[in-house]
This record gives sequence, structure tokens and C-alpha cells, in this order.
Amino acid sequence: MKKIHYLFLIISSFILNSCSVYNFTGTGKIDAKTYQVNFFPNNSDLIEPGIDRTFTLTLQDLIQNQTNLHLVKNGGDLTYEGEIVDYRISPMTATADQQAAQNRLKIRVNVRFTNKNKEADDFEKVFEFYHDYPAAQQLTGATKDAAIKEIFERITQDIFNDSLAKW
Repeated sequence: MKKIHYLFLIISSFILNSCSVYNFTGTGKIDAKTYQVNFFPNNSDLIEPGIDRTFTLTLQDLIQNQTNLHLVKNGGDLTYEGEIVDYRISPMTATADQQAAQNRLKIRVNVRFTNKNKEADDFEKVFEFYHDYPAAQQLTGATKDAAIKEIFERITQDIFNDSLAKW
């Protein structure tokens, strides 16, 4: 009976120990308690009003929702800063009569990540993504909002993966 009790104790300790290393967001152990996301200004040649604020809030929300870190205005253990460096609409495919059949909205964001507790994790990197839409459709209103939302969700997830998930 004692042997079964010890065996149960050993198995339980392994199970509980392994759960502390893994979490459902895919991040390992984060040696930080706070993070800050500085404002990402739009420094691209084509200025789209409001996307700088939208991007900053999207990145803050993603980190808040996928970690147990606390958002602070300054002095965070983890710091995200940078700028939107490109906002571009380009034709992608053409029809037989040399008209654009499809356009692409592409956004590039330069990000500087700083980890106060582990300087080896610091980086400066450009992240970009795009959204294709029919040329007959104008990029305004709900179409533009959906495109920007899709692009920012992808870029912020890539930033999260590179800075915290290490994928």
C-alpha cells in the first residue's frame, strides 16, 4: 500500500510540474510582470488617419488577452515601440484590357522590442501583411475597416510570437 501511495505522489508531482511550464497561449515562462506599448506613429508616405491609434490599441489588447502581464504607461519590464513605415495600395492583377482586377493594401510596421530582464530577447524588426480586394470595390468604410483589422491582427500576432512565444 505504501508503494502505491509513493507512486501516486510521484506521478502527481510530474503532472503538476509540467502544467506550470506550459500555458494555452503558447508562451513559455515570461520573466516579466509589466509591459508598455508606446504610441506607434504613422510615418508612411500615404497617411491614413487613425490607423496609428488603432494599431497601438490592437497590440495592447492582444498582449493583455494572451498573457497575465499588466499594462503600464512607462517603466514596463517589456517595451514595444516603433512606427508604421508603409501604408500602400497597389494593383496586383490586370485584365486583358490593362485594367486592374485586384488591388492590395499592404501595411509595414517597424517594431523595437525591449526586455529589461533579458536583453538577449531585444530586437528591432519590420512586420508586414496585406489584404487583397477587387479593384471594382473602393477601399472605404466597412471594407477598409475590415482590411485594416485583418492586417493588424496578423501583424500583432507575429509580434507577439517573436517577442513572447518565441515561435
